[in-house]
Parts: sequence; structure tokens; C-alpha cells
Amino acid sequence: MSQTKLSSDLSFALDLCREAGKLVLKYFKEGVEVSMKPDNTPVTIADKECEKFLRAAISNKFPDDGILGEEEAARSAGGNSNRKWILDPVDGTYNFARGISIFSILLALEIDGEIRAGIVHNPAREETYYAEKGAGAYRNGQRLKVSEISKIEDSQFVFGAPNRILSAGLWSGFTRLIEKSYRQRGLGDYLNFAYVFEGRAEAALEVGLSPWDIAPMKIIAEEAGGRFTDLDGGSSVYSGSCLVSNARVHDTYLRLLKMS
Repeated sequence: MSQTKLSSDLSFALDLCREAGKLVLKYFKEGVEVSMKPDNTPVTIADKECEKFLRAAISNKFPDDGILGEEEAARSAGGNSNRKWILDPVDGTYNFARGISIFSILLALEIDGEIRAGIVHNPAREETYYAEKGAGAYRNGQRLKVSEISKIEDSQFVFGAPNRILSAGLWSGFTRLIEKSYRQRGLGDYLNFAYVFEGRAEAALEVGLSPWDIAPMKIIAEEAGGRFTDLDGGSSVYSGSCLVSNARVHDTYLRLLKMS
């Protein structure tokens, strides 16, 4: 199924991510040096330059909108409206710096506290996932739909860094999910979520994240027919962790993960 007509907000955001992708791809092909931030996460010139580009373009188009981004945190061009753009200039910086093409530009629009649009753009693989409220989810113009598998015993489970899961005190629950699910893969970064969006996996677990890491994933998952929650079953992208699923296995995964 082809995409419906895009809103002006989403059209702007898609064009912006594609332009930002050209900038990022140049650095990816040339190679970059990595430095460590105070929180011990990596950063490159590509992260910094891409965020500056995104912020400038958003501020020019929507001077009153708030902006929340990884490299410059909550600094805003205005922030006087009910709208906020949430962005990660290079999600998967470690992969990016080592020449691994599993990275993406993430951008989401929050209105009145609700994520209304989201984009995941990987210029190296020419993949763009996007969605907006009530209009469906798409990959490169083709409609996305989660799988219909309803039993954890038949499901594929994907997840991020095991060390973060361990640090979060979730190892026992994580082990139960490994034991109960049919197949498991630690894909990491945007691929975890993309596999669920596309119906290739049934559940993706990520912990120790920031809102810019997961804001687009929420709306894309929901518009593809799936479900997004934090690990307490809430809907916030600000809690630092999330489970994204095809909705059918969601409650089972959460129960097993949090079981004492």
C-alpha cells in the first residue's frame, strides 16, 4: 500500500532528514575521530555538525518551537509554543565511527506532550522509516505492518546492549525472555525497532536511553499496528527504557521481564 498525503510538518521533516543525511554520509565515507563525552558516550564531528544543521533549519522554519537534542540538550530557539522537536543527529555513533552502516538520524515532533510524527533515516542504507498520527507508518513509501504472531514461543526477540540490561537490574527477566522466545538477536540501535515495524520480529527491548533515542520509535510502532510502552506499562518516551512490540505479545513480555 502506498503512502497517504503527507502533512506539511512531516514533509518538512523528511526533506530535512534527507539533507542532513547527505552531510552525515560525507563524514561516514571519509572517516571520523571519536571523543568521549562526560557521560562516557562517543561523539564525532558528524554528530555536532548535523545537530547544528537540524537546529538551524527548524528554528528558521518554526522560530517558536522548542528543540530537544542529544548534543545541545534542551537549548531551544524559542520554546514558546506547544510544539517540540526531539532529535538525535547520529544514533549509533559507535557503529558510525567504525564504518558500520547501522546508524540513523532520528527526528520526532511532540505536540501538547504527544509524539505526533517521527522519522528514522539511514542515508548509508537509503532507508527512511516515518509515521504521523492517524496516517500510518512507512518505509521508503511502502506501508508497514507488524506481525500477527501472538505466542511468545513463536516470537523473535531483539534487544540492545546486554550490559545496560544487566546494569538496570533486569537480567533475570531478560533471561526468561531468552528462554521463552523462539529466536533472539542483539541487533541494536534502530534495527531493533525496524524489525518490529516490518513484521520481522515481535518485540524489541531497550534500556538506558534518552528521549531522542526512542521518540520516533513510538509513533512509527503505533502507526504500524504495534505497541510502545516503558517498562512500567506507561506511554512516556522520557523514562529511559522501552518495549516495542507487535502488541499481541506485549503483555506477556512485560510480565516475564518484570516478574520477581
